[in-house]
Amino acid sequence: MTELQGDLLLARRHSGSLGYIQLLQDQVHRNPARAVDLGQEEKQEVTGGFPVCGEQLPVSDPYCVPRTLSVSPSLGGQPVTPEMAKNLRQVLFGGTFHVFSLDWRKSVFRFRAPHSALAYALETERVYLSELGVSQQDQALAAALTDILWVAGEERMATVTLVTTEYCTTPQLDYKMDSVTERLQLFSFSTKEEVVKFIRDHILCFKAESSHGVILFLYSLICSRTLSRVQQDLDCTTSHLLNRSLGTFVCRQALLNLLLSGRACPHVFNGTQRQDERRQVGSMLKTPVFPVWLCSINGTFSVLFSPKRSLLRDWKVEHLFQLHFYSGQLTQSTTTWLTVDTHSHHWESDEEPPLDPERRFPSLEMMIRTKWAGAAIKWNGTTPFY
Repeated sequence: MTELQGDLLLARRHSGSLGYIQLLQDQVHRNPARAVDLGQEEKQEVTGGFPVCGEQLPVSDPYCVPRTLSVSPSLGGQPVTPEMAKNLRQVLFGGTFHVFSLDWRKSVFRFRAPHSALAYALETERVYLSELGVSQQDQALAAALTDILWVAGEERMATVTLVTTEYCTTPQLDYKMDSVTERLQLFSFSTKEEVVKFIRDHILCFKAESSHGVILFLYSLICSRTLSRVQQDLDCTTSHLLNRSLGTFVCRQALLNLLLSGRACPHVFNGTQRQDERRQVGSMLKTPVFPVWLCSINGTFSVLFSPKRSLLRDWKVEHLFQLHFYSGQLTQSTTTWLTVDTHSHHWESDEEPPLDPERRFPSLEMMIRTKWAGAAIKWNGTTPFY
């Protein structure tokens, strides 16, 4: 027990009217330095020993943002307030005592090797998202992040959050510190050009090791949409954006929709539908502006896309076309090319036996046929996976 904690315990025993929080605040006012010592010990207990403001942040600790990736408050922007920090955690986790798991903290926007066949693909431990160099990769990442934030801000504004060197709050009984949320600095912009330039200038804050780049982008997304609008988007079926599963937190449908459409709608249908139709994917998600689909197959997210923008604009292109697919498996080292033929009527061909009603089809084929019913799909040398 520290000296400050002992003083508080003694004071609490001799006080019948003062609450613990008031006593703590009184002690902070009398001796701020000792309050920092208490904050250090509390953070060690609940978060693994986060450093206090002003200390050098160790690069080897995956929980800590390196000091070189922390921006100075003099850069501008607005520091996150204690109330906003609590609200951010509330809308993400449904409470202020949950923190990001190690998987989240390690996640950054990392590309595959420059100039490789998959140089345009984002890489994580679980999924791989023309040949690009480092500069092109950075420009593509900045443009993609900007587009998502700008749509979330209703194409009028966007907010980018970075980590600063200072904390906005001291340890509190009703809030578990994570050394990221309490150090956010908010930068708001009214033009898209300003957003993409700012992200390009600070691209290492999203892609460098230990930068917590994915978490920073997630907070940027919520702040661009604004907390009030995110809460208005949600309904009685969903109160927060992350769901605890197998020791970590996974994205709920509301967060996926916020990424895809700029609104944290918790459903996949269009508008209002009957209760028995609520799991049906609406036409707006099946027919996006660009032919890129985020797929959930057997509980795993993957990406299906076509390099032809005209695929969803010209019905003649839909007769015979190719789709590229990334399964999210580490074993996939090359692009999977699928040829989709919507007019072949393969079941009428004399060359193929009649379809077995009990034949098992790959989940990917079944998913594609929810958009193009009855399509014949060729895997072009790739062994179909189920």
